[in-house]
Amino acid sequence: MLKNHPKGLLYAALANMGERFGFYTMMAILTLFLMSKFNISGTEAGGLYSIFYGAIYILALIGGTIADKLQNYKGTIIAGLVIMSAGYLFLAIPALIVTKYIALAALLIIAFGNGLFKGNLQALVGQMYDNDEFRSKRDSGFQIFYMFINIGAMFAPFLATWVRNTFVKMQGYAYNSDLPGLCHQYLDGKMSEKVIEGRFSELALQVSNGIAPTDLSAFSKNYLDAFNTGFHYAFLTAVVAMAISLAIFLLTKRILPNPKSKSATSTTNLSKEEIKQDATEIKQRIYALLAVFGVVIFFWFSFHQNGLTLTMFAKDYTHLGGIFNSVEIFQSINPFLVVFLTPVVIAIFGALSKRGKEPSTPKKIAIGMGIAATAFVLMAIGSIGLPLFQDTVSQGGLPDVARVTPWLLFSVYFILTIAELFISPLGLSFVSKVAPSHMQGLMQGGWLTATAIGNFSLFLGAMMYENISISITWTVFVTVCVSSMLVMLAMVKWLERVAK
Repeated sequence: MLKNHPKGLLYAALANMGERFGFYTMMAILTLFLMSKFNISGTEAGGLYSIFYGAIYILALIGGTIADKLQNYKGTIIAGLVIMSAGYLFLAIPALIVTKYIALAALLIIAFGNGLFKGNLQALVGQMYDNDEFRSKRDSGFQIFYMFINIGAMFAPFLATWVRNTFVKMQGYAYNSDLPGLCHQYLDGKMSEKVIEGRFSELALQVSNGIAPTDLSAFSKNYLDAFNTGFHYAFLTAVVAMAISLAIFLLTKRILPNPKSKSATSTTNLSKEEIKQDATEIKQRIYALLAVFGVVIFFWFSFHQNGLTLTMFAKDYTHLGGIFNSVEIFQSINPFLVVFLTPVVIAIFGALSKRGKEPSTPKKIAIGMGIAATAFVLMAIGSIGLPLFQDTVSQGGLPDVARVTPWLLFSVYFILTIAELFISPLGLSFVSKVAPSHMQGLMQGGWLTATAIGNFSLFLGAMMYENISISITWTVFVTVCVSSMLVMLAMVKWLERVAK
């Protein structure tokens, strides 16, 4: 698969894989951690999640500007890895994270480090393909790079879950995703006697090795402490992943492109007309990129519900068992499918290319939007008849017989992954191809800023989830994705013309 690609692609991908392993270890548990640690609602956790997830990407604009200004992409990337490591270490120490605002501060440190790292590594990958030898391989190069990201993300939820559950077990308990919320309800005096004597006592017995707790108040405090401390130790594994990524990058950075060594293009002999044409072309390229950025905002608003409302759906409405024995495991479905499906998608596009029928990158992005809409159509149909979220809370959670099969979420993640492969790696490729050479870091930051705006809006999904019909909530995302597809299709010919 790596044949006929630049040698540096593998090393950049490996460095990114280690960093993404640490990042997705955290993301697999973040929403559940915030709700359990600080006794907050899904809407409030969604607000914090949105701020963090948005900051990660919007700070890439600053990181790209710094690297473009200094022409020191590698140094900026190294600084990002070090800063991210500090943020993860901060999160891993329970005594330091005593309020949700301190936790948010630690998350913003991670976001700033990510902003220095993410877009600039993508810019380096794009620079590998800025010559005639590799130019035609740009799309598949970014697909391979994206696949390595997801190899790290694929295993991260399993490690996060294992670390958390192992610590809970060491304290004499078993894992149950419903118990943290129920423990908080009991301690706050908001639980009805029916739930106390029924579901709460039943679950407390199950997780205590069949020994009924004599003091439910003490049990609640101890279980929450074990559960939340387990999360902190899971964050510690992200620090190790950062160290591995940093080591890989330091050992192989000499193989990666070095824009500083490129001589600046001389304009001494250009006529005023030629300079004006260059300026006009640059302006058109920037306009085209801004148009694409505007459309993909809505994709990321929908897609990144996987870490928020889809995770909440897994906790509240999905039957857990078998291979899907914990909520966090669902977070591994998407990266697993990216790794599995990327070679298939590359092969399909390669076959179409040989026949002269491969869609352009803008058209692929539009198709991806339509595919994403079908995922939420399936989710909406599968959620018909489910009770409102507030009704499930008053019941102490849905009994297993009333929950939906985990294969519904699996199917939705499968479809969303195909959509992602049509949009995310190809979007990165489009940016690296169209962006003016002196604005590579800035424009990669622009792509990530579009992602940030979508992420800042994620909390709207949590608000709908907790206050209106679950099926109607997913229908909103269907509308968003279909509208984005139609806008993208309307711009395809213009974008294709600019990309040439």
